[in-house]
Amino acid sequence: MKLYNTLTRSKDEFKPFDPTEVKMYVCGITPYDTTHLGHAFTYTAFDVLYRFLIFQNLKVNYTQNVTDIDDDILKRAKRDKKDWQELGNFWTEKYVNDMATLNNVKPTHYVKATETMPTIITFITKLVADGFAYERGGNVYFDVSKDPEYGKLSKYSRTEMIKLSTLRGADPTDPRKRDPLDFIMWQKSLPDEPFWGTPWSKGRPGWHIECSAMAYKYLDKRIDIHGGGHDLIYPHHESEIAQSEAFTGLIPFSQFWMHTGAVGYKGEKMSKSLGNLIMVSELLKKYSPNTIRYLLLSHHYREPWEYEECQIKEAVEKMKQIENEIKHLKPANNKSEKYLAAFTDSLADDLDTLTALEIINKAVQSGDDKAVAVMAEVLGFQLP
Repeated sequence: MKLYNTLTRSKDEFKPFDPTEVKMYVCGITPYDTTHLGHAFTYTAFDVLYRFLIFQNLKVNYTQNVTDIDDDILKRAKRDKKDWQELGNFWTEKYVNDMATLNNVKPTHYVKATETMPTIITFITKLVADGFAYERGGNVYFDVSKDPEYGKLSKYSRTEMIKLSTLRGADPTDPRKRDPLDFIMWQKSLPDEPFWGTPWSKGRPGWHIECSAMAYKYLDKRIDIHGGGHDLIYPHHESEIAQSEAFTGLIPFSQFWMHTGAVGYKGEKMSKSLGNLIMVSELLKKYSPNTIRYLLLSHHYREPWEYEECQIKEAVEKMKQIENEIKHLKPANNKSEKYLAAFTDSLADDLDTLTALEIINKAVQSGDDKAVAVMAEVLGFQLP
């Protein structure tokens, strides 16, 4: 099996560190406005990867997080005059229900950042003691000068990183930083904000440290696959690498980094800030979960794409044919092995779901019901 690795910029042969268990971590939602088609695209892609690894007789420890304490949640809660925890719980439940409706398997561990606070604080404490982080004014920052390879994932220049960090929530002009690229690990809370007590301040964790701590707690010091949307490469995943490898002394923190393409609508990337969201709950009022899933899998996980209604109408017809074929399931014929082999090869080639769907459609046309049923299950379609 070969997967595209953002770290190496190539398709690499996948072999888990531990042959008895694949350790996979996927960055989850920040629950204040979910679930749009971009979310569904990312998490359905990793759901298929999970299912395919199981199909390959591998045991998988799949951990996904919820960033339930974050600047964006606090801003939204203040704007809507709601309790930040109630807001987070509401949108988390909605996301979980949407994913279950789309037949995405619940991860082995589905955890909130607030449930991992002792590990987060232990993580930061060690990095401060070892000289990788420093405290100023109640905030704790990671010292990027201690990591000469900072930038190895994104391959961005220093100028590009400073620009992107500004766009993605950081403050390079913070006077407490030794370097504009130093990133916050712990921040002192304002009087009206939630806080946890630490040696540095009554505060809350930065975004990046949450994921490093959860991966460490629920998986291991080293993991096999770390995934998320393409926009997480910098600064989130870049910073995760720096602090996790500093904490454990082991390189690499994750041997594979996988990133999904952005989903657009009306010429712009689908995003909360732009408000151009196609919500899964709205699509489900008109289309079946299988149809939405077919639409998502008809795009390669790494490629950006734009939603158009004609695409989902095509998915309706394709899905009807597959479902009808499975309803009339007959014993496997002599073509089953051929189709299943081609299907396996397609997913083993960097999760090529487009080709996998083409193979299912060919099996449908040939009347190979048994092969269709097996392949549909691996892709996560709900069988009649």
